[in-house]
Amino acid sequence: MSIETTNRVQVAAHHWRPRFVANGVDVNDFDETVGKTTEWRDWGPNWRSVGEVHESLGRDAEANGRTISATEAYQRASWCFHLGKFLWFEDLAVYAELRDRSVAVYRRALPHLNPSGERLEIPFEGRIIPSHLRRPQDVGRPPLILIVPGLDSSKEELFAIEEAFLRRGLATLTIDGPGQSENSVHFAIRPNWESVITPLLDDLEKRSLDVDLGRIGLMGISMGAIYGPRAAAYDKRLKAVVGLAGPYNLGDCWDALNPLTRGGYIFYTKSKDEAEAKQKAYTLNLEGVLDKVTQPLLVIHGARDRLFPPAQAERIAREAPNATLVMYPDGNHVCNNISYKYRPLMADWLKERLA
Repeated sequence: MSIETTNRVQVAAHHWRPRFVANGVDVNDFDETVGKTTEWRDWGPNWRSVGEVHESLGRDAEANGRTISATEAYQRASWCFHLGKFLWFEDLAVYAELRDRSVAVYRRALPHLNPSGERLEIPFEGRIIPSHLRRPQDVGRPPLILIVPGLDSSKEELFAIEEAFLRRGLATLTIDGPGQSENSVHFAIRPNWESVITPLLDDLEKRSLDVDLGRIGLMGISMGAIYGPRAAAYDKRLKAVVGLAGPYNLGDCWDALNPLTRGGYIFYTKSKDEAEAKQKAYTLNLEGVLDKVTQPLLVIHGARDRLFPPAQAERIAREAPNATLVMYPDGNHVCNNISYKYRPLMADWLKERLA
């Protein structure tokens, strides 16, 4: 067993346990799978096995007409498949299988969620932006929150965040943009997200969705906290933005990133090597943009964030004219260790701004 592969398993366990437990992966599954994974190359296959257990439970429940049980099992299966390929590129065939199975099994759950979900495929540069639309029950024409993932998150992973908004009477549209999950096949990640959000909103305006497109907010996670403000700078249909745990300039953070995260940027920027990815990282920034973000902007960050230093968030809040900074002293990256603090805050804040 090499030091490098051992370290990668330890890095994954240390950084991802709070995140995936907060987003629905069973803590016992996490601890048991980490405990039996000694080589990094086994991470994906081991999580595939766990996902298959939950998928089988879902199929059995569905065959017996137990829709609620089937739905929950399919969600757990999807999250396990997603975790298996999360920043894991040891076997690209297995990686692609895990990505596609995560999407496919979640689609079986989507119409049976409470409230239900609907898959939208929004035309985009000859392809689509796949997304999940959910509306709160018994609320006519609710405001709409766009939820934008980060580097290697996915729309399937963000169910718990959707729930925070839905319980407050806000509809959610959770998307896979360029370089994210389904769209990592066709597109590299990009900084200029006005080129993503503007055509998306143009398309939504042509649909009958029973949501209020005059009250649109955006919540961006990690790299999504760069994408959201950049879009808001140029598209004023976004009325309020939350940026959770994002960098001001990714290139300035590069040298301190762990090797798994750096590997993710190499892969999702479609770079040939780390040097090229690092060069591209400097284009993923908010320089010269934030003065144009005149909408309310809530910047949330954890003081214990090991990916993006708190000073990055402080600079974002300083340069945006209508920004509020909330720095949690005990928060890690994306504050997943204190989700009970940041999720109510961001959901209440967006509800109040879009009232």
